[in-house]
Amino acid sequence: MARSLVDLLTAHASRQPDRTAYRYLVTGDCDGEIQDISYGRLAERSRAVAAWLQERGLAGSRAILLHPPGLEFMSAYLGCLSAGVVAVPGVPPQGRTQNHRALLRTRRLMADADARVILGTREVTSALAETADDLPELTAIGRVATEDIPDEAAGSWREPDLTADSVAFLQYTSGSTSAPRGVMVTHGNLLDNERVITERMGHTPEVIDEYGHELFVSWLPVYHDMGLIGPVLNAVHLGVTATFFSPLHFLQRPERWLNAVSRYRPHTSGGPNFAYELALKHATPEHLDGLDLSRWRVAFNGAEPVRAATLRRFTETFAAAGFRREALYPCYGLAEATLIVTGGSVQAPPTLAGPASTGPHTGPADATAVGCGRPGPGITVVVADPERHEELPEGEVGEIWVAGASVAKGYWRNALATRQTFRAGLKGREGRFLRTGDLGFLRDGELFVTGRLKDLMVVDGRNHYPQDLELSAETSHWALRPGCTAAFSVDAGEKGEQPVVVAETAPEALGEAEKIVDLIRGAIGEAHGLPVRDVVLVQPGTIPKTSSGKIQRRATRTAYLDGTLSPVGAPASG
Repeated sequence: MARSLVDLLTAHASRQPDRTAYRYLVTGDCDGEIQDISYGRLAERSRAVAAWLQERGLAGSRAILLHPPGLEFMSAYLGCLSAGVVAVPGVPPQGRTQNHRALLRTRRLMADADARVILGTREVTSALAETADDLPELTAIGRVATEDIPDEAAGSWREPDLTADSVAFLQYTSGSTSAPRGVMVTHGNLLDNERVITERMGHTPEVIDEYGHELFVSWLPVYHDMGLIGPVLNAVHLGVTATFFSPLHFLQRPERWLNAVSRYRPHTSGGPNFAYELALKHATPEHLDGLDLSRWRVAFNGAEPVRAATLRRFTETFAAAGFRREALYPCYGLAEATLIVTGGSVQAPPTLAGPASTGPHTGPADATAVGCGRPGPGITVVVADPERHEELPEGEVGEIWVAGASVAKGYWRNALATRQTFRAGLKGREGRFLRTGDLGFLRDGELFVTGRLKDLMVVDGRNHYPQDLELSAETSHWALRPGCTAAFSVDAGEKGEQPVVVAETAPEALGEAEKIVDLIRGAIGEAHGLPVRDVVLVQPGTIPKTSSGKIQRRATRTAYLDGTLSPVGAPASG
């Protein structure tokens, strides 16, 4: 029985060394340059990287991976696992165009992970060298371009002593810049979640044979959990072929996604809800005429709220290309549970539900909630009252709690947050639960996600913490009062969720209101890469706070939507 993905990679390399593991579309186009790597070659390159790490005594330490999209990341990540080194996927620098935000993110990742080495490509290591003045920490950490590690190094690889409880990698939650949290995902967590993905998405041996091992097409970032645990690692888990291209190439020309699905005819491909909206926006008659989506069986949709209108429009638009409603696959997961928690039934259309009952502290349920499927085998999902820690009846909205072997070990070097999030006790039930911070309800065993108990915002598939946006806003002008700003997201229809900022400002600065609004927009755009839907400047002392002085973001959001704020005379809407 396999103890880790390293064992499975070794088995695939032995049994089917010539089968393509990964295919990379260099330009994002099916008729452009294509690179691929076989299982035999993938195992060789992974062992070469592993041996390089082992020879430098790095087993048990952390290695940051800063590879641009491409095959080199796959060998580096699996090389870390093969060496017993904890992989830490990061966002690669953009060479000379790297901005302050990217440098700050890299610095905090290096410090929090206490990494001893950075793995990248020649392009990345060169870019890092150019930033040495801004990143003095680089002088104390090793760097290597993994393509420069010779194949011959694989001969000295030693199989690591891995257990199910050994940490495989740290998945940093993508939104936080002020307080990064690395989720400790063990080898046991990985194997269990890959088993759940395989079962929930119908990746049976018969299906693999039917599709000639062509199982995935993906443009998702490999340094995020959905892109990594899904297409990248489920491919290695099963010994199948996955086709990839860069997220940037998808954003530049969204039609490339469905072109690749049409060309390679995979069983499974997907992304956040906004990706389906982008595909719809670029669905010209000419594009539709050239597509064949009839073999697409699992079009997964997760990582942000799944919208019933998007599902309907996508089906109606792409039916002409053979797409079937039954292929739509809403799902729910989070990094703290490795990835997938619930998923739909393959070959069954999504479930839509009317309003649920409202539980304490939760607000109303979505009148058109989309079902995100049922828990995978071995995963327990309950809906709990977040304050009383009691299970709620079916149909009542509360916090989603999760238990099972896929739930991660905790947060790296953060015992308090681990205890609060991963060690929750539920009255009347044995064991510990993961508190997801998400709101939802269960109906006939299916999970419907309705919102977030936490103030976390999800915009275009990326997480953003409101306190980070608030800090950026408050430091943009002297008249903005510290601790007196609220950031939250609102539903902007087809545009998805977008941020709104409400800020108290000093009365003597009212003449500069328009300038302040522009500065807030610019600061958040530069620091977080986000357009702000609305900025509202309000009178001092009018933003709701708790008795201890904490901003009540949900109450502020309610006041904003109800039109009961006390704005100053500023042109706030954008």
